Amino acid sequence: MSAATTRSRTPDRLCAEAVDLARAAAEEAAAPGVVGEHVGLVAEGDRVVTHYFACMELGYRGWRWAVTVARASRAKIVTVDEAALLPGPDAVLAPEWVPWSERLRPGDMGPGDLLPTDAEDLRLEPGWSGEDEPPPNSVVSEQMAALAEAEDAEVTGGSPAEQAVTPPRGTIAAVADELGLRRARVLSRYGLHTAADRWEEAFGPKTPMAQAAPAACVSCGFLLRIGGSLGQAFGVCANEFSPADGRVVSLAYGCGGHSEAAVMPKPPQPAAPVIDETRVDPFPLRPTADAGSVPVAEDVASADLGHS
Repeated sequence: MSAATTRSRTPDRLCAEAVDLARAAAEEAAAPGVVGEHVGLVAEGDRVVTHYFACMELGYRGWRWAVTVARASRAKIVTVDEAALLPGPDAVLAPEWVPWSERLRPGDMGPGDLLPTDAEDLRLEPGWSGEDEPPPNSVVSEQMAALAEAEDAEVTGGSPAEQAVTPPRGTIAAVADELGLRRARVLSRYGLHTAADRWEEAFGPKTPMAQAAPAACVSCGFLLRIGGSLGQAFGVCANEFSPADGRVVSLAYGCGGHSEAAVMPKPPQPAAPVIDETRVDPFPLRPTADAGSVPVAEDVASADLGHS
């Protein structure tokens, strides 16, 4: 441990008494009439003291003018190091800056706003587009034909009623269970139309949000499909930042939170620093006597400062 760290932090007497000098420095740096009373001092080191003055300026409640004074070894004259306006323990400060991606909350998005998604967003994963596969009504692909031949799959001709054992999934009751029809009553055509009208009025293509959207929900990765006949025109939104989160939306609806509307670009990598190794900058170890600001001859006026 060095000797400087073991010394006492007791304020230097001459620096602690230089309140008027510190106030004059604070008034010179501040506007007239905003430097208040002396509220304390702190020993920053050997012969270094910081004086604090209350700030009377509006909008800076709890702030203090800090003026640091010091003196050289064996000197009797105290000089000013710096003066600054610093926050105190009870100062009113601006909140800590938070990135926009962490400040965003559900419901903040409005018409015309665009929320880009990260290319590696944990809420999304690659989907299946089916571009490389044959359509459903095409001939079975060669891979499936080879698989069926390898497994010795056999197709029994005729309808399920003509077969000896009816498959469980081929019965009317099984189909009714899958479609959710085994209930006392179900929605009529009129009920379906009225529900579709309500949903389309709230989250349909004619809303201001959909009119300003970059794309429709039908191509959004946050859309959850629903079953039944209404699934051909509606789905459920699963984007927490969308105003339609958890709501039934029209496939023609849209908002700025579309998964493929805009992908957040990666931050650019700074270029490697270019170092010129062919040029040499001279740094003399022993500069000439007249190169500095201190005169060669002894200055009698600075003898009181204690310099040798």
